Amino acid sequence: MLALSIFVVTLVLVIWQPRGLGIGWSALGGALVALAVGVVQPEDIGVVWEIVWDATFTFVALIVISLILDEAGFFAWAALHVARWGGGRGHRLFPLVVTLGAVIAAFFANDGAALLLTPIVIAILVRLDFPPPAALAFIIATGFVADTTSLPLVISNLVNIVSANYFEIGFDRYAAVMIPVDLVSLAATLGVLWLAFGRRIPRRYSVAELDAPCSAIVDPLVFRAAFPLLTVLLAAYFVTAPLGIPIAVVTGAGAVVLMALAGRWWRHGRGAVVSVSAALKGAPWQIVLFSIGMYLVVYGLGNAGLTDLGARALEWLAGQGDTVATIGTGFLAALVASIMNNMPSTLVGALAIDRAALPAMPRELMIYANVIGNDLGPKFTPIGSLATLLWLHVLAGKGYRIGWGQYMKIGLVITPPVLLAALVALRLWLPVIDGV
Repeated sequence: MLALSIFVVTLVLVIWQPRGLGIGWSALGGALVALAVGVVQPEDIGVVWEIVWDATFTFVALIVISLILDEAGFFAWAALHVARWGGGRGHRLFPLVVTLGAVIAAFFANDGAALLLTPIVIAILVRLDFPPPAALAFIIATGFVADTTSLPLVISNLVNIVSANYFEIGFDRYAAVMIPVDLVSLAATLGVLWLAFGRRIPRRYSVAELDAPCSAIVDPLVFRAAFPLLTVLLAAYFVTAPLGIPIAVVTGAGAVVLMALAGRWWRHGRGAVVSVSAALKGAPWQIVLFSIGMYLVVYGLGNAGLTDLGARALEWLAGQGDTVATIGTGFLAALVASIMNNMPSTLVGALAIDRAALPAMPRELMIYANVIGNDLGPKFTPIGSLATLLWLHVLAGKGYRIGWGQYMKIGLVITPPVLLAALVALRLWLPVIDGV
């Protein structure tokens, strides 16, 4: 009860952030209390740090890359192209925007998609003078797809990085399993969103109202370097995976190269257009404190019996067959994530899987199902993921306020079918890869 009480209070502070305390200091405060009362031990700090450091610094580096590219006009350029590809037809524009969100989520993480795509889409909607119901459809779509299509690569979500590192899954192996599953999730997302909002979308819009895509480019040098850099970065993930090089090292190197280009370091800053210091200042450094703090609190919760309880539940699910094990684990992870946030929920699931006595195939299915549940399940509630909280914050700053009640009415309807489709795809695809 003591460990649970500390967790609940910590989670409340993380969400509430009194006096601008920030998610990092709130989580760290909970960890210090857990240490002080003996819920966690000093040696647990090293264990938790080993689990979270790579994911945390990879995420920070990805956001730095995203912010620099955003300031250079890369994402606005892409969005304007997508709007023009719609050809003035709203029913074509909607799936294109959703697909753009999926691509950004894949390479820049779900938080990056929520942070970068949402304000750009809102600006385009305002320029096209879309009515409020239609604008809401696009806004919900961008926020939803940021999480539902954050499955394909290890870097697409903090959850993915933590899980892949914990179970020593290589970048190439993870991609081979999850890219097809992500494509199914994208198709299901498009279908569900279309059923929910298709009638709200205008049939026509004026392409003439859109700016030329080239007008969005602020820093031509950074813009020209974007595609080659991202291609090399993606290739480097696959090349370095067998060598055991941490993802944070590769991503950090990419961030440094982009900062050097944006800051014109070889010219000592002369001619720089994008502010590298602003990008570094805007990076989510609080996530470093949040990761170590919240994970320590959850580790203490696991020590108090939550891990054993989860392990027994997973053993029971495994006994019901591979299909039930996969779907049950995914929905169980989703439920826990929607209540306690997907970051701590991921660790709870990983520790439970590691401790449970499971046959090889159900165990592997459960590992990936835990990822899917923690990637998609947070859409049930606003507190389920940092990406959702960030998305709601961005919307509020733009004058669009979505209450928790309204959000949950949408999330509880849209999420389950997409989650089920992704889990079924995993159940069918993983045995094929393994040759079972």
